[in-house]
Amino acid sequence: MHDLTMIRSAPEAFDAGLARRGLPPRSAEILGLDAHRRALILETEQVQARRNEASKEIGTRKRQGASADDLMAEVARLKDVLPDLEIRTKAAEESLDAVLAALPNLPAADVPDGPDETGNVEVHRIGTPRAFNYPALQHFDLGEALGMMDFEAGARLSGSRFVVLRNQIARLERALANFMLDLHTGEFGFTEMSVPYLVRDAAMFGTGQLPKFEEELFRTTRGDWLIPTSEVPLTNLVADQIVSEEELPLRFTTHTPCFRSEAGSAGRDTRGMIRLHQFSKVEMVVVATPEQSEAEHERMLTAAETVLNRLELPFRTVTLCTGDMGFSARKTYDIEVWLPGQNAYREISSISNCGDFQARRMKARCRKAGDKHIRHVHTLNGSGLAVGRALVAVLENYQQADGSIALPSVLHPYMGGLTKIEGAAV
Repeated sequence: MHDLTMIRSAPEAFDAGLARRGLPPRSAEILGLDAHRRALILETEQVQARRNEASKEIGTRKRQGASADDLMAEVARLKDVLPDLEIRTKAAEESLDAVLAALPNLPAADVPDGPDETGNVEVHRIGTPRAFNYPALQHFDLGEALGMMDFEAGARLSGSRFVVLRNQIARLERALANFMLDLHTGEFGFTEMSVPYLVRDAAMFGTGQLPKFEEELFRTTRGDWLIPTSEVPLTNLVADQIVSEEELPLRFTTHTPCFRSEAGSAGRDTRGMIRLHQFSKVEMVVVATPEQSEAEHERMLTAAETVLNRLELPFRTVTLCTGDMGFSARKTYDIEVWLPGQNAYREISSISNCGDFQARRMKARCRKAGDKHIRHVHTLNGSGLAVGRALVAVLENYQQADGSIALPSVLHPYMGGLTKIEGAAV
């Protein structure tokens, strides 16, 4: 949510930020709605004040034995006026909130301008893609040949964009998640959490999934939402809270399934595990003071990149341009891992600094001990990493000519000492 005070004081700057997002100016509309709402609030307060004043005068006249019929009629009229004013004020507030809730966060000053992914700016490339002396296969061909990746079974159970993993590949998925959690908690100071996979409307609104992206979500028959990412429950842990600044930053991590409808992705990545309705992810969320947030953003990027460095997977990091950033982000880094089967870099992590955008929606605030001044926290989130895509990357980068998969040495302890996946075990 946007700061109305900022829009009132700097409408041109607000519209300039929207323009960088490719959106038309909205400050005049917002300020008009705000002025209407404030006028109704003032009118309501004036009517209430006059009703209270007239009520006192009625008492005074009665004590003096004078007639108060005119004042009683006025109080009755004002009492009838107030409900209509309250209804109109609520409608004005809802209209203003609806406009503000639908507008994305404004980009940070150092975010590159651009219409789409073509405007993203590469930060660096780490690692050299392996040279194959045979055609590199994609992960689904490798997994199916090993008898450990079954898309037909997934389709029978749940429809398209689901998969059943078996045996050593199923264990590899678990090993990757455990390795990531151990890294983030042991080396980067994150606290491991276990969170619900179902959340209410308020949680989805707080992190920005609602109302704009409802079609991307799955909803239960009782009205709860399946989480599209554990960013939602982790970030909302501070919703409606005032956190002591001495406790910040708070760093949370968890491993959960994620559920997305993939609306609008027809024809894209229809085979394999790149774009599933259900996938696994290790998430990082940080709640920080405004002064801490930029450093925490860089720290989260380092944590995610360390996962790929330890797995010895080639990757590149890019800064997303204004036209490619997510709704709630003010600055985002994407990490793209090299997939030799596709001969391309594909996204495996997005790490975003949302500033106070989500905090305003969630009413998440902080203050120093002994200080009455309250301000909004900054929230950050990032994949550390998408486990399914990490599994894809390991299969494709470590494939052998005989169809087996060598395993990165860092995963050997998590695989019970296994160093290679081979054979059509069931």
